[in-house]
Amino acid sequence: MTHYIGPDPLRTLYDAVLALRQQPSDTSRTGKLIAQGRARMARKVGEEAIEVAIEAMRDDRGAVVMESADLLYNLVVLLADLGIPPDEIMAELRRREQAFGIAEKLPKTEEPVVTAPAPAPPQKRRKNAKG
Repeated sequence: MTHYIGPDPLRTLYDAVLALRQQPSDTSRTGKLIAQGRARMARKVGEEAIEVAIEAMRDDRGAVVMESADLLYNLVVLLADLGIPPDEIMAELRRREQAFGIAEKLPKTEEPVVTAPAPAPPQKRRKNAKG
């Protein structure tokens, strides 16, 4: 069984990121990422998600754990920038669990397909009486 440091490691990380946002640091990795802006933060989340997928396909459990930690770190930095605490994400997972029995992705609602009316058939040109 894995033992976690602190009561909620994601919340602890989130609070640390918020503190760095209040007192920026050019020397920390987090401070540099914050300074680079939201687009860079979002790109890092995408990069790390791809790395998790690659390592999973390689069946490298240790690498998946390491890359997943990187993904969660970058996601928390992005969430902090957006002002979304981890509690809000956990509440959404709980809501889904209550609604669907397990915490899963919401089903896609099917939008009615709107089709454009069929074009009118081309009109035959009348021959000019003179021609």
